[in-house]
Amino acid sequence: MSEFKYSRLDFAFTCSGLPLFLMDVVLDALAVVNFYQERAYGSLAVLLVLLLGSSVLVQVYSWLWYSYDNFHMETRVERSLSRNQLGLVHLLQLGIYFRHAGVLETSIKSFCSKNPQGQAVFLSHDLTMLKVFETFSESAPQLVLMLTIRLQEGRLDAVNVLKLVGSALAIAFCVTTYHRSLRSFLPDKQKQLFVSSLVHFLWNLLLISSRLVALALFASVLPCFIFTHFICSWMLLFFFAWRCQTSFMESTGGEWLYRATVGLIWYFDWFGVVDGRTRNKTLLYHSYVLLDISVLCGVWCWRMITDATDAAPPRLHPAVPAACVVAVYIFGLLVKVVYYKCFHPNLRKEELKPDRKDEVDTRMFRMAGVEQEVAHGNKRMRKLAENFYT
Repeated sequence: MSEFKYSRLDFAFTCSGLPLFLMDVVLDALAVVNFYQERAYGSLAVLLVLLLGSSVLVQVYSWLWYSYDNFHMETRVERSLSRNQLGLVHLLQLGIYFRHAGVLETSIKSFCSKNPQGQAVFLSHDLTMLKVFETFSESAPQLVLMLTIRLQEGRLDAVNVLKLVGSALAIAFCVTTYHRSLRSFLPDKQKQLFVSSLVHFLWNLLLISSRLVALALFASVLPCFIFTHFICSWMLLFFFAWRCQTSFMESTGGEWLYRATVGLIWYFDWFGVVDGRTRNKTLLYHSYVLLDISVLCGVWCWRMITDATDAAPPRLHPAVPAACVVAVYIFGLLVKVVYYKCFHPNLRKEELKPDRKDEVDTRMFRMAGVEQEVAHGNKRMRKLAENFYT
């Protein structure tokens, strides 16, 4: 049984996950209705592609992971469905909610138990990863879309700014939750304090916000070219992910899907997927993104200056916000350096918690009238922990 302590903070994160996820679905539905009522059919089409594409992507991963684990059901919620019913649930795009319910069940049991179990942590690993995929395939591009529309309409008032900032905070929070999930593989002596998560959240917020704003600025003046920019960038990042020879999934097709997804995530933020030291690769990535952000902001600044009329001069020179976006990214890099210098534990693979004692959830269950002991561990998340901490 895992010795990882399931804290009150972890329990609060888990319990708030499902309501927040449902609220996000409601907000997405309201956005679709709003675009339809305003007859903004172009924006509506883009939003629907993002919503449907992200949902299908997450359901495919969820189903593949169940198949990799031989459809081993951990909770009563999961055991309530047969394999065919589980497939139907995923076909109806409800697999993520099913996992949420299962994690919530084990979290409540673990929190109320006098001997907290690691099963809740183990089950939350896959769900955390699925949230990361959903965030960068839907939430991040959707935020770029909304900000682009506000910039084109000139309606960037205080309320809209607060909504956009809230969305950026939610994206950074998702990445930080993923970071906290990796802590279960750390030795007890290397447990990270809450301040490390706070610093991790801060540098992700700065880097992601800067990237999203730069993309929105560019899209607001050259909306058609943003698709060209994405395709070209994604192809380059996908090639880089392929060259890294990732080994996350347990099937060839699944691994190619994962590399394509990594390329999508890298379009917005760095995501550790490589074994061993990644300092040079990380430096290369951030140099590329910083250059890309500078070019995007430069193009926006040039278009704003050349398209400006004497009758309506801008209240603020375009170079000022463009420079601020680049400066925020640089500041985020500095905060990231502080995190790795002061808070990040650098370990060897053998120093992470061993499979049998800490990663594996050893449980007793009754099959055909005979009690058997089954070890079931999350090899996927352990692989990511190795990439992040070693």
